[in-house]
Amino acid sequence: MQFQGGSYYKTDESGKQLEPMEIAYIDVPEESTGTVIQKLTQRKGTLNGMSPLASGYTRLEFEIPSRGLIGYRGEFLTDTKGNGILNTEFEGYGEYRGDLNYRHQGSLIAFEQGEAVTYGLFQAQNRGTLFIGPGEKVYSGMVIGQSPKSEDIELNVCKTKHLSNTRTSSSDEALKLVPKKIMSLEQCIDFIDTDELLRLPRIVCVSVKRFWIQRQESVPALTESKTELKSD
Repeated sequence: MQFQGGSYYKTDESGKQLEPMEIAYIDVPEESTGTVIQKLTQRKGTLNGMSPLASGYTRLEFEIPSRGLIGYRGEFLTDTKGNGILNTEFEGYGEYRGDLNYRHQGSLIAFEQGEAVTYGLFQAQNRGTLFIGPGEKVYSGMVIGQSPKSEDIELNVCKTKHLSNTRTSSSDEALKLVPKKIMSLEQCIDFIDTDELLRLPRIVCVSVKRFWIQRQESVPALTESKTELKSD
């Protein structure tokens, strides 16, 4: 199964494109009000109401496309320092509100198939934030991290250290890796750009623990099962 950024649309009798809309009821501390309004407006939300509450809180009512809420809850908790309350309900279909602004950072991309090793990841971690760890299988075109720069960077995380008979003082030092960034399915959907796909396992019993991001033009060569399932 593959998912590409976007959502399900309909067309009305006049041919206008429609998309799912939701009403968001938000209670936030007064100091966080401006940030929340700015973030939801960038996600094509419209502020329908704003009223003061007790204890220094403000209630906001937004009409926003469903796709605009994907990946936002994590940002919301950060912006409100865990003190905000966000509830949504499906309103119906409304007129399409245009494309969202996608991220400005590029991706770190594996350019060969194989298994990620510590030495290769150690060399790659200085180029950005990694999504994988040692021992994980990768293929050409797989997104393995996020670049702080706007352009994509291709890396070889399967690269092993050249062995020689000469030992140096640094050769025995353990390579320290920065812990990989683990994202939820919703965060991955929010992360992918217009030219990237999110690959999911074909069979999902309860919840998916592992998924992969790839460039559209890349064809995964791995054939073995890569599904990890978690049951209640």
